Amino acid sequence: MTFLRALALGLLLASVVSPARAADAAFTQFIASLWPEAKAAGVSRETFDRETRSLEPDYKLPDLILPGRPKTGAPAQAEFVQVPADYIREASIARLAAEGQRLLQKYRSSLDAIEKRFGVPATVVLAIWGRETDYGRYSLPYDTLRVVATQAYVGRRKDQYRTEFILALKILGEGAVTRKEMRSSWAGATGYTQFLPSEYYKHGVDLDGDGRVDIWHSVPDALASAAQQLVNKGWQPGVRWAYEVQAPANADCTMGVPEVTKPISQWLRAGFVPVRGQKLSAAEQAQSASLLQPEGSYGPAFLTTPNYFVIKEYNFSDLYVLFVGHLADRMTSPQPFATPWSASKQLRSADVEAMQQQLTKIGLYKDKLDGKAGMQTRAALGAYQKQAGLKVDCWPSEAVLRAMNGQR
Repeated sequence: MTFLRALALGLLLASVVSPARAADAAFTQFIASLWPEAKAAGVSRETFDRETRSLEPDYKLPDLILPGRPKTGAPAQAEFVQVPADYIREASIARLAAEGQRLLQKYRSSLDAIEKRFGVPATVVLAIWGRETDYGRYSLPYDTLRVVATQAYVGRRKDQYRTEFILALKILGEGAVTRKEMRSSWAGATGYTQFLPSEYYKHGVDLDGDGRVDIWHSVPDALASAAQQLVNKGWQPGVRWAYEVQAPANADCTMGVPEVTKPISQWLRAGFVPVRGQKLSAAEQAQSASLLQPEGSYGPAFLTTPNYFVIKEYNFSDLYVLFVGHLADRMTSPQPFATPWSASKQLRSADVEAMQQQLTKIGLYKDKLDGKAGMQTRAALGAYQKQAGLKVDCWPSEAVLRAMNGQR
């Protein structure tokens, strides 16, 4: 009798599946259901079976929606939570610029070909490479296929990552890179210049002529692909990314949004002065530009051209573009920004989001509630400061937060 009870108990325990195992079984079933889409995209059954066999989700990734757990957003990227002085550190810029100067010579023939074919300066594509993976020295930490599979299964952007997963399989099936070497960020961006699989197919270039696009090992291919991406997003040859200027004392920081554009000549007539006595040609003065004041009324000011916003398509952060643009400039000029960054402090993301909520409530802000003090948020803060009779500096300070809290 004891034996029969033990056997029955064992069978009962064997039939109980833990939540984790059940979730993994559901994941396996989900992946299997994607075979028709993979087949339609040109992925072979052999590739699909080989790469999905033993594939497991990574529930530690950010930006997932998991049953029974609070929703997590993307991790706090340095571009959005650091003040400019911390993100655009002089020591980092100087080190990367010195290495960029060396690489300019090492890859001169390829970079000349890129400039001739795409109209994108060699320094700009090198700066993107330097910012994305420290010129290939930074080892990306994740298995790309596992990342995009997990994001397709339980991520916030499932449809997007469903496509990325199929295309990652396609890349592997074509032999462009091995699974072991196809490492990525938590969001699935891979290669020297951080491309999603879909970007690989949209913008990839075989510059070295070996018959395949290799952004993991071929520097010419990776840099040419970065240039092609910029061109596909609207890069204008012969146009700088931005001009640093000294803003007049009466400058209205609420004008620092992409929607407010004027010829550079009009900005100059309004009192904005190029730093270090720089003289702009008639063609440069005719270019359309927007005002950018990353620290509100404090720190450096810039007149940004359309190419600024093309780089911003690579990473939607003003500090990222400033880092890349300044690093590119420093490869040919040793001078830092003429105006130093201020000693401003960055409020917590939760506080900035609370400000955005209040600004939305009173009709001054219509963008995302993301806790990031970008162009639109800074301009809306300036508009609020005008209404409230506060000092107008377009910066999310504790004083402005206190004023908002007092009005609720």
